[in-house]
Amino acid sequence: MWGTTRAYLANHILGVSEGHTAILRLVGVGYRATVENTASTVESEFPGQQFVNLKVGYSHPIELPIPNGVKASTPQPTRILLEGVEKEVVMQFAAKIRKWRVPEPYKGKGIFVNGETIRLKSKKIK
Repeated sequence: MWGTTRAYLANHILGVSEGHTAILRLVGVGYRATVENTASTVESEFPGQQFVNLKVGYSHPIELPIPNGVKASTPQPTRILLEGVEKEVVMQFAAKIRKWRVPEPYKGKGIFVNGETIRLKSKKIK
């Protein structure tokens, strides 16, 4: 338990002094993301809450509420920058976004978190 406790304390100290970030890359034709103040399908949990709007190949846009303590921005339509004090909350929200399009090994499309890469597989030839 000593190592776990040390890691938690180090993450909290780093979060307060510098902050934690997660960069998500959307790879795929037509994959886009925006940060909006209102959502049509999801209720806000607290006043002033923003929403991440994802267009990742479904027939409808996906609207995810940004948790309290996390700041999201989109410097490019295919990049999402998440910043926050608590590493666990930032990375959990990044995982929730990634869950909508997990990177697939045949075409390399999906949502990649923090420079993640995958090895592409070749087609199966009979």
